[in-house]
Amino acid sequence: MSQAIVRVENLNLSYKNIRAVQNVSFTVGQGEILAIIGPNGSGKTSTAECMEGLRKPDSGLISVFGKDPWLHRREVYKQMGVQLQETEYPLKIKVAELCRLFAAFYERPADWNLLLTQLGLAHKKKYLVRKLSGGERQRLSILLSLMGRPKLLILDELTTGLDPQVRQNMWNSFENIKRSGISIIMVSHYLDEVEALSDHILYLEKGKQQFFGTQQGFREYVKSQVPRNEWEENASLEKLYLMIAPKTAGLTMEGIR
Repeated sequence: MSQAIVRVENLNLSYKNIRAVQNVSFTVGQGEILAIIGPNGSGKTSTAECMEGLRKPDSGLISVFGKDPWLHRREVYKQMGVQLQETEYPLKIKVAELCRLFAAFYERPADWNLLLTQLGLAHKKKYLVRKLSGGERQRLSILLSLMGRPKLLILDELTTGLDPQVRQNMWNSFENIKRSGISIIMVSHYLDEVEALSDHILYLEKGKQQFFGTQQGFREYVKSQVPRNEWEENASLEKLYLMIAPKTAGLTMEGIR
């Protein structure tokens, strides 16, 4: 069994009267990829923000590299890279300037010129960040999360806005990162991405933990939750998820008249 880089036990977090996260528990080992999945509003990003030290839980234990990230955020961040779902940068800063700025935060920063090339952004070096497309900004945010040579990456919707070829290249990159011993926590709505990359899955609904375990374990969990006539033996992870995810109302012609 790999060493636990992240340990979460009975995590609870509320926003006024809304219980965003309820009794969530899981671990992430060295060189493992954990995918956090669930419908919108299920507590995925809130759980990630607690691990990042951005939110103080109401109760429960969070240990990242053996430390509480809320109390020891500066120490934890020396070994953690974070790619946020939405990030704002100065309006008049260029890509190269932003990379140099982030590199200055670390004693031994990664080679950002090499990362720009690997992420297909080398030709955008002199562009203003605000002039980048959504997919290019996403790749830039991933680059910045790697700047400090982290041992843990937390990625919120890592390939949103990326075209299929770039997404595939990103998957290959994160497989290489994993093989180097870096742990990754990814919040994702893309179940093909989760199926391709994750070692373990944390499935949340309305802040409550429904499942934590391997992909095979998730398959067995879903099988136990659906009627026998609805079960598909070789279903993709996306189909499995749709079998149990809360149903939402579709668009009707009456609704757009």
